[in-house]
Amino acid sequence: MVDIVIQLLPHILAAVLYGGLGFHFWNTRWRDKDGQCVACPMQTWERTTIGITLLIHGFGLFGPLLSADGMRFSFALALSLMMWLAVLIYWLESFMARMEGMQPMVLPIAAACALLPAVFRADHVIGLAGATGFQFHFLTAMLAYSLLTLAALHAIFMGFTESALHRRVVRRSLASLPSLMAMDSLLFRMLMLGFILLTLAVGSGLLFSEAIFGKPLHIDHKVAFAIASWCIFATLLAGRHFWGWRGKRALRLTLAGFGLLILAYFGSRFVMEVILGRL
Repeated sequence: MVDIVIQLLPHILAAVLYGGLGFHFWNTRWRDKDGQCVACPMQTWERTTIGITLLIHGFGLFGPLLSADGMRFSFALALSLMMWLAVLIYWLESFMARMEGMQPMVLPIAAACALLPAVFRADHVIGLAGATGFQFHFLTAMLAYSLLTLAALHAIFMGFTESALHRRVVRRSLASLPSLMAMDSLLFRMLMLGFILLTLAVGSGLLFSEAIFGKPLHIDHKVAFAIASWCIFATLLAGRHFWGWRGKRALRLTLAGFGLLILAYFGSRFVMEVILGRL
């Protein structure tokens, strides 16, 4: 019983800290009240607290991932790891670009995902986790998911911001965000890097399926969704390069590609593990 509590504690503590930080940033950056510094940069204690929360969250994640009897993995751990990487990337990016207004959106989602492994325990042991090919595929896939998750959230906020500006509805929360040009530039940097990582993940899975997963390539719904997502992101980046696509078209294609990517793994694992009860 004590061992179970110790295993669950980092997930619960990380979720509480993420949630508290999300509320703090909403209260100090977004909330409509007099005398509020909506565009204030992150303070040292805020950056430090996010960093400590990342360490706690990471400690809870890498226990089952690196256990002595093999890698334990599930849709809950996958989502939690994806958001851990997303917050880490976001935290590192905040040292180089203005990200002060994005915390109230990212951190509550991280809190929900951090709590999932405490609710849905990981019982699925991956036998080939020690193979170099699998580790490369796993790392590139998780990094791609994380970057494209941030890109999708970023695109949603850009859509809300652009719509509010067109309607001339200026709220304090909008003043805390970077400019639309800066957000657009950051969005396509994340999309480009996420697409490169997704290409490596999908390519390694297709070309070396038997070495990575121990079975020949089989075109199932996961592979089909992943390839369709890759095609959408490729189209979006090509459109940006050749025709300068941005705005609502970029938002729709980003969300479409991200939705298919989520269905490719997390949707199928959720159905298998939670609804059907299979590993």
